[in-house]
Amino acid sequence: MKLTKKLSIIVFSFTTTFASTAMITGTYIPVAQAQQYNPNYVVDPQDRVFNGGFEVDPLVDPNNPNTTNPNITGWNKSGDPFDTSGIKISNFPQSGNQGLAIGSFVNPAYISQNLATTIGSNYNLSFSLGTDEDSSQVDNIFQAFIDESKVFEKTNSINTAGNPFTQYDLSFVATKSSTELKLGGRASYGFLYLDSVSVTPVPEPSAIGGIAVTAGLLGICLKRKKAIS
Repeated sequence: MKLTKKLSIIVFSFTTTFASTAMITGTYIPVAQAQQYNPNYVVDPQDRVFNGGFEVDPLVDPNNPNTTNPNITGWNKSGDPFDTSGIKISNFPQSGNQGLAIGSFVNPAYISQNLATTIGSNYNLSFSLGTDEDSSQVDNIFQAFIDESKVFEKTNSINTAGNPFTQYDLSFVATKSSTELKLGGRASYGFLYLDSVSVTPVPEPSAIGGIAVTAGLLGICLKRKKAIS
């Protein structure tokens, strides 16, 4: 995507955000109702992230992905208003029907959410990242923060034909009962695309061992029962 085209989209988004805010911002959609937009989207009950698939808020106009939906339920935006105006729900997902487009190109813009965590517990952060920039014009950066500590940075991702998204998995130990997750970046000549964000607890080794022992005993019992019958 050429810079001039990107600029026109961002300006359009910036000028229409304020007109749309009165109708959209602050509209909260309960999780149960969110399924009406995509009844096939499955949420892991262990997932600490709310609306990590960006399926809660419908597109303003499904036929025009450039029509910005400034509301992202469960997430807070941060950064310069000019850049955050380019963050919007998109119809270019890794899974489901929707994802998030990050259209900032001057300075990085972010989304963040506070997660309920247990101090000292291990968690897995997973997300899928893509872009429409290719090797002919590429200048992007994506970052992930846990409580303001940078845990991930990827520069100059490119769109690989047939495989635009890459899944990343990171681990961290919670030091607070409320952990801030912040994700975002910029793309000078196009958009970054984010989807399938999740934070799930990692089972303790003792719990994994207990599950294995239980499964083994169950197998032995079933074998004995079969032999007796």
